[in-house]
Amino acid sequence: MKSTSIRRAIVPGIAALALTLSACGGGDEEGGSTGGATGSVIVDGSSTVFPMSDAAYELALEDGSQIEVSVSESGTGGGFEKFCAGQTDISDASRPIDEEEVAACEAEGIEYVELQVATDALTMVVHPDLAVDCLTVDQIVALWGPDSTATNWNEIDPSFPDQEISLFGPGTDSGTYDYMANDVIGAEAEATRSDYESSEDDNVLVQGVAGTEGATGYFGYTYFEENSDSLKALEIDGGNGCVAPSAETAQAGEYTPLARPLFIYVNKAKYNDNEAVKEYVDFYIENLAEIAEIGQFIPLSDDLYSETQTALEGISS
Repeated sequence: MKSTSIRRAIVPGIAALALTLSACGGGDEEGGSTGGATGSVIVDGSSTVFPMSDAAYELALEDGSQIEVSVSESGTGGGFEKFCAGQTDISDASRPIDEEEVAACEAEGIEYVELQVATDALTMVVHPDLAVDCLTVDQIVALWGPDSTATNWNEIDPSFPDQEISLFGPGTDSGTYDYMANDVIGAEAEATRSDYESSEDDNVLVQGVAGTEGATGYFGYTYFEENSDSLKALEIDGGNGCVAPSAETAQAGEYTPLARPLFIYVNKAKYNDNEAVKEYVDFYIENLAEIAEIGQFIPLSDDLYSETQTALEGISS
């Protein structure tokens, strides 16, 4: 069973890309085969992680898997709400689970394991004709902070053009929103400004920025790469000069503070009792480098991948 959500443009090309990756190695880990399980798996959560979890299912099908996987995208917060109520087996997340969500899982007796699956570079984009190329963190706060009333780019910086600002961003259930509010704007804020066009569908945000003069928005690096012909990514000055978002700058720790880890959370009982969940998760992690590249995310370093493997190995304990 497939999600009824809009399919990402990357998914139809998975087969060809998987063959290419296989031919050239595709990563440090060895590809895993499916084990003949049957049954269903329910995945929900982050729209950012959605392409990876969907790609994992597509590759498993190509490898002969008989399981059925529903992958949906209600946002990280919405995903955790369902996960901690026992409604899903796996929760995609673009931020770590928070204290309230931990308490909700504990109240329902839901035990889980956190598995980092990739690194992302949160990307701020603008309409391609806007004469702005780099923002400092202070300018991001001036643009997106909860107290911001700026309506013109020259209010952010006098050197910026006299152009009306139009804002597009994820909804409050999104882990991308949480990351911007807590890790970029600052933990004390816990919010961004609210007078913007919001959507949990990153394609809607892409279309909004690309079609609106003076517009800006933010989402995962995947969606900028998919739409780089109609958007311009802003460089970010985290204190050491302007740095463009890329796999290299994020992995090197240079793209601060907008690089972030991506996760899946797996219900331990479902993994141990449902052979379909076990097969899907095992295949996901065994083929993680290929899946990250298909999703256009940044694959884990060897050390981080080892930590993910160790966490998965301990899921039965």
